[in-house]
Amino acid sequence: MTVKLRFFASLREKLGEAGTLQLPEGSTVAAAREALMARDDRHAQALARGRAVRSALNQKMAPETAVLAEGDELAFFPPVTGG
Repeated sequence: MTVKLRFFASLREKLGEAGTLQLPEGSTVAAAREALMARDDRHAQALARGRAVRSALNQKMAPETAVLAEGDELAFFPPVTGG
């Protein structure tokens, strides 16, 4: 399945504004984060475990256990953003 990605605040500065990610059906937010960290060092550092990173699924806050579906929008951002 394909999930739309968005990054905000400092994550957008490091990783860019948007993109897509291919994942197996039934994947979770945590699995998406792991797949992104495996892309390259830049993603691994920005999304590393232990870093305060929040996620939103279809514009609603989502836990890492949330299950993704085809066409979902998944956003990652630091806990405090301005704007």
